[in-house]
Amino acid sequence: MSTVIRAEGVRKLYGGGRAALDGFDLQVEQGTVHALLGPNGAGKTTAVRVMATLVRFDGGRMWLDGHRVDRHARWVRSRIGFVGQYAAVDEALSGRRNLEMFARLSHLGRARARRRAQELLEHFDLTGAAERAVRQYSGGMRRRLDLAAALVADPVVLFLDEPTTGLDPRSRARVWEAVRELVGRGTTVVLTTQYLEEADRLADRISVVRAGRVVAEGSPERLKERIGGGRVEVVVEPQDLALAEEVLGRVAGVLPRVEADQARVSVPAGDGALGLAKVVRALDEAGLVVEDVALRRPSLDEVFLSLTGEEGESDG
Repeated sequence: MSTVIRAEGVRKLYGGGRAALDGFDLQVEQGTVHALLGPNGAGKTTAVRVMATLVRFDGGRMWLDGHRVDRHARWVRSRIGFVGQYAAVDEALSGRRNLEMFARLSHLGRARARRRAQELLEHFDLTGAAERAVRQYSGGMRRRLDLAAALVADPVVLFLDEPTTGLDPRSRARVWEAVRELVGRGTTVVLTTQYLEEADRLADRISVVRAGRVVAEGSPERLKERIGGGRVEVVVEPQDLALAEEVLGRVAGVLPRVEADQARVSVPAGDGALGLAKVVRALDEAGLVVEDVALRRPSLDEVFLSLTGEEGESDG
């Protein structure tokens, strides 16, 4: 698998000398979904805009498909697609006219532009609304049209900056499906998102960004492993909370985590299912009746909070 994007020590300064990117390193492999996660102000959007040649950077080096982004910006723009946080299509025009316009701007001839527009309308299930003004489209339809417009020139890399913000769950799922199909055809996708579930489901690899630099990187599963294994969680009647805490602490050999408002006690799972079996056996021997007992794996939410905290600044 070849590397299609590489960034080394990239810096981007804004007014007052504030660094939106401060030693940003990244490597994106061809034909994958690579997600950038981080709190507000971490530098995710700035990083994507720099890679897409929309913003110049002040230090470091960056390559796309073997070409320096700062030296070959026009060539880079011919190889990428970009979908920002807000729709870039013309609401007064129909979906078809929008796609034909983008195709002509990409230097396709009139006949080829019409054919390409029809291909994309069919691919994104928009043929039934092709002649309607975009102002009449739902949020999900606009997002799919935005994706279609970004793909007019068949880009090597597609940048998606929070593409599903504000969409309902069904529309979000349709966008996810479209992204998977694109990657299946060989397109590389760089994604920023506020939805951790979205990154968990779509991304082959995730870079966690904080204060303008990557602080952790790996597959979703590998990142979850970084903060430890799963936990055995037990929910009991409130009056049995103290006894459950004593039993789990004795079995696990550690101080349990107690959530009194939910009558929940948890300890590290140790050997996974084996640890769960030990806890269940000990609870039974103690005569405790439990409301629920389960082995919980770490979530991407927990990874995010442990690596980034919750504070952030505005993302220039």
